[in-house]
Amino acid sequence: MIRFLAVFVFVLWNAFPALAGITIQQVTSEGGIKAWLVQEPSIPIIAMEVSFRGGTSLDAPAKLGATNLMAGLLEEGTGDMDAAAFLRRTEELAARFTFDAGRDSVTVTAQVLRENSGRALNLFKQAITKPAFNDVAFARVQSQVISILQSNSTDPNEIAYSKMDEIGFGNHPYGRPGEGTIETVSALKPADIRLAHAAAMAKDRMFVSVVGDISAQELGPMLDEVLGDLPETGSPLPEKTTFSATGGTTVVDFDTPQSVAIWAQPGIERDDPDFFAAYVMNHILGGGSFSSRLTEEVREKRGLTYGVYSYLAPYDLAPIFGGTVASANDRIGQAIDVIRAEWKKMAEQGVTAAELEAAKKFLTGDYPLRFDGNSRIASILTGMQITDLPVDYIATRNQQVEAVTLEDVKRVAGYLLQPENLRFVVVGKPAGVEATD
Repeated sequence: MIRFLAVFVFVLWNAFPALAGITIQQVTSEGGIKAWLVQEPSIPIIAMEVSFRGGTSLDAPAKLGATNLMAGLLEEGTGDMDAAAFLRRTEELAARFTFDAGRDSVTVTAQVLRENSGRALNLFKQAITKPAFNDVAFARVQSQVISILQSNSTDPNEIAYSKMDEIGFGNHPYGRPGEGTIETVSALKPADIRLAHAAAMAKDRMFVSVVGDISAQELGPMLDEVLGDLPETGSPLPEKTTFSATGGTTVVDFDTPQSVAIWAQPGIERDDPDFFAAYVMNHILGGGSFSSRLTEEVREKRGLTYGVYSYLAPYDLAPIFGGTVASANDRIGQAIDVIRAEWKKMAEQGVTAAELEAAKKFLTGDYPLRFDGNSRIASILTGMQITDLPVDYIATRNQQVEAVTLEDVKRVAGYLLQPENLRFVVVGKPAGVEATD
């Protein structure tokens, strides 16, 4: 019976109607808490996502990893309820809670049945407003995080990204490891976690989305009940910065038969008028999986890798444009040369009409598929709010993709793609790849 219920709930959570017909209501509670709501009475499920701007970038240099560890402790009990009791109660209520800390935000989610939403969301409230942070749970989760950090220290991908952050962002919070280091996490105390909780989870940087079987009239009181006890203000947010790495190659010696290479350059802000042109351009260059130029040139024609891709990362404080590839030590140099050449070629020539048409068809056709469940929709709505997109963005997004012209892509590629400023970080024993710094 319990297994059947779990499967039934999973189906309901993922049975939300597709993109067509989604109507977003903007709700403000009596206590002043704002939320975006998509009401769907046919499915007796409520999904709530709450995102707090700031994330691990709020950590002081001596307290690196505090916000990440704090997020991991939110499911470890509240008040006199320990972790095991909290988990049992969550399961009894057929609820799902998640707690996560990233570079730019701390995000918490709840997915609950309509019929017991009051009790389930009260448990969620206790977890995020009155977490226990007791010594036993702290020691256990701290040990788990240290174990992850030890594993990361031997992961070529983690080494590469950490080195790139250090090179590109220096002493800015983006240049420091969000999960902390073994030394900083080992030195953390429960008092540091309480401070991180107050610093990160406050109303002045909070964005809320709710999707499911609840009306706007019902949601207002719920927002005040669940989130009203959070602090009004948190710690000051870090200043914006720029990705300042110069062009060249950094080699990190690591004993492995296959080298990992990542690359990056300054990117484009999400609110830039040219963002959609850059987005379509990147899909053609390296973001389109098997249809991209990089896949065609690096994988299909030359067999240098199983996978290569590029991406736009419009982080809150500094956008970047980067990518990643892995290849045998004796072939990674050739892969890097091809990537640089394709970066330069698109910067100079733009894309073809056939490429643009295919990219638009894929990107507009794929978009509705993202709206495949209450929680996915809630996450999209929160992302829209935190990036200051308008409430009608879902309805206009595909139109903005369709509006991109060949001239737009050529113009944006001409200034955004900077082959001379590409910084590569290679981790492994790459034959023939010389470090330039």
